[in-house]
Amino acid sequence: MTGVPLSVLDLAPISAGSTPSEALRNTIDLARHAEQWGYRRYWVAEHHFVGVASSSPAVLIGAIAAATESIRVGSAAVQLGHHTAAAVVEAFGTLDALHPGRIDLGLGRSGQRRAEALAAGQSGPTPEPRRETVIRDGLVIPPPFALGALLSSARLAAGLGALQQPGAQAPDFTQQVDDILALIDGTYRTPDGVDLHAVPGEKARLQTWIFGSSAGPSAELAGRLGLPFGANYHVSPGTTVEAVEAYRAAFRPSEVLAEPYIVVSADAVVAETDREAEELASTYGHWTYSIRSGQGAVPYPDPRGAVPLTDHERELVEDRLVTQFVGAPGTVADRLAALQRVTGADEIVVTSVTHGHRERLRSYELLAREWGLGLRAA
Repeated sequence: MTGVPLSVLDLAPISAGSTPSEALRNTIDLARHAEQWGYRRYWVAEHHFVGVASSSPAVLIGAIAAATESIRVGSAAVQLGHHTAAAVVEAFGTLDALHPGRIDLGLGRSGQRRAEALAAGQSGPTPEPRRETVIRDGLVIPPPFALGALLSSARLAAGLGALQQPGAQAPDFTQQVDDILALIDGTYRTPDGVDLHAVPGEKARLQTWIFGSSAGPSAELAGRLGLPFGANYHVSPGTTVEAVEAYRAAFRPSEVLAEPYIVVSADAVVAETDREAEELASTYGHWTYSIRSGQGAVPYPDPRGAVPLTDHERELVEDRLVTQFVGAPGTVADRLAALQRVTGADEIVVTSVTHGHRERLRSYELLAREWGLGLRAA
């Protein structure tokens, strides 16, 4: 099979019984292999106080870029609620100075979104979600997941507090993106008229992206600014199609893009057979439940000896289970092709998490071969 380019999204997951140090070494190893197997980009996430080691994307991107030769490396995404525009531009400007033309700056609103929800006390009524699952041209589109209870969890509030200076307020997302673009362009001016120039950062050859999960401010802003957009099917499969449609509707040509450019993410586990892949992915629901229940991602559970999910636990993560792409190479490639057809994605981003690092490597390798990526000789 041949299709649009594939990229990797890596959370640097810590397996149960392992350590953050080992998880980070596994990330470097996977990045080297992904480059060899023909993946276009290597994205890292930003998560804090949970069982993954991707809490500092700029530092991790630097390590990955130094360990590889040509693959683009980026953030999917920097949570702007935890950073100033200047800090982001200087950090990624440094990366671009060391690895020119290879760095993607992905920006996300999740930090602001959570802070806004907590400030507003968002635990009350929310719009009634669509309740039925839709199958569109082979793609499963489940009902949207209601985030209210999760966004207002005490643990999440504590984490947000630890990530900000006392009394600090998350700035407006649109304004922060505008400031980042101005700092990179060299046109930034403070409200009282002082010109500031980021060093490094100004005129950096960064490719700036916006990531989002719904037809909300992120999709609209990416379209209005003419920036590439990343839609998170692996996080919010029930709202991805609407996000893509909103981005296209808002799109205005820019110096960056003449027409919309979209990447869409998917969870996938690939093995030699469907049955083997299903066994490897059998604790994905447990891991997702730890996130959805508000406790934060636990170290990825070992399928051996794992207790089955209860009916209540499974109900909370059902939308993620039915939209994880699990199986032999052909099975997963067919489902990814459906995702690409329905969303019109220009690239697909694959995140594959297993308890064993060897199995995770094999998942990406099998998919690359099935998809027809340009594998390089080892």
